[in-house]
Amino acid sequence: MAEVQTQTTKSKVEEDQQQAPLYGDILESILSHVPLLHLVPACHVSKSWSHAVSSSLRHFHRNTKPWLIVLTQTTRYPYVTSARAYDPASQVWIDIHPQPSDIPSIPILRSSHSTLLYMLSPSKFAFSTDPLHHTWHHAAAPLVWRTDPIVALVGHRIIVAGGTCDYEDDPLAVEMYDVTTRTWDTCDSMPAILKDSAASTWLSVAVDDSKMYVTEKISGVTYSFDPNSKAWFGPYDLGPDGSVFSSVIGFTNGRLILVGAVGNAENLKGVKVWDVKGASLERKEMIGEMPAEMAKKLKGESGCVASIGMSCMGNSVCLHNPAEPAEIIICELEGGGCRWVSVHNDVVNDGSRMQRLVVTCSNVGLPDLHKAVQVGALRIAFLVVKIQWGWFSLFCGGKVYDIPARSVVFHVAGHKLVSINGCQKRNLPCQDSTGYNSGQLPCVCTGGLSVRTLHTQ
Repeated sequence: MAEVQTQTTKSKVEEDQQQAPLYGDILESILSHVPLLHLVPACHVSKSWSHAVSSSLRHFHRNTKPWLIVLTQTTRYPYVTSARAYDPASQVWIDIHPQPSDIPSIPILRSSHSTLLYMLSPSKFAFSTDPLHHTWHHAAAPLVWRTDPIVALVGHRIIVAGGTCDYEDDPLAVEMYDVTTRTWDTCDSMPAILKDSAASTWLSVAVDDSKMYVTEKISGVTYSFDPNSKAWFGPYDLGPDGSVFSSVIGFTNGRLILVGAVGNAENLKGVKVWDVKGASLERKEMIGEMPAEMAKKLKGESGCVASIGMSCMGNSVCLHNPAEPAEIIICELEGGGCRWVSVHNDVVNDGSRMQRLVVTCSNVGLPDLHKAVQVGALRIAFLVVKIQWGWFSLFCGGKVYDIPARSVVFHVAGHKLVSINGCQKRNLPCQDSTGYNSGQLPCVCTGGLSVRTLHTQ
């Protein structure tokens, strides 16, 4: 408890402690504006706060934006995988899990149409579909050995097409895995016109509720695959015009979106976005163009963009340059147009440049964050704070730091106080409201950074 030095201070403490705490609609309304990341520690303040968080999520609409998920994998055995996530509401990067024990030691980690991560070897097939990719499922490998296939999840079936080794008889072979029965089945081969481009390097894939779509990046030739009939349909021409040298596709809230790179690989002149409509995908309506300054960031230091990597979720289209992934450009589809946002990829550094890197996006909810805490992917720690004479006494890392209680801005890294009143905004230090009682402050540990929602108990 706070140490009372004078009667005046004691009266002030008693006066503040008698003030009514936040309950009911007021607290719920406040929590409705708090990013999901900060609601995790808020749930641990008390039972009443936990109830208020749950009630706030039920009664207040949240325009929650998809999180960016960036994974890296070492190129040597045991192929260690790590992951970081970017919460656009908090504008902060966090570590979302250590090396999970159930991720197999398979050399190549890949992603497909945003939500599906997979690893494939001649003897093993593993995949993950949950938002933060904590859970991995394991199956026998397909009958055909593949090195660079198209992989997509449609309903409860995973389609694996093309990308075969040179000595396989059918380079267009298609197999399908049923996640409910855990069995493989063969399907019609890919269209013959795709023989020379039947690999994920040359094809872009997108899925809706019932079909998979593949587009040849250079020509825009597109086919669809129905897992119920095991048959292919098309071709459809998605080539917007001769100025586009590479295009990719994805679905945002049921809309098929086409993104085209204009110019050539050595001289990217722009990036345009089209909405594709019609039963035969015959109508393309341009809905936006990437601002020139963001297109420059997309090119990176080399200035070369051979193709564009794309992940879609909700109304967000996340774009990056696989060869220079230091910047991620997000196109938010709003009111028939586009709102563009640039996010620095915090994962890219000298150490990760030689590793395999995968960029995806996911809709992350509070249950997903709670699960991350339960499995040890996200840690909740407590910092003990004593308030005396209008100052914080922060006990952290075996040291005591005295900080003015009003308008305090600080953050902690590795159990050491890093800075006070001057952290970069994107690092999300917390701002405290004045108080005079002591307590423990719940915080979310995010690797090298602790992000706090301060509340003295």
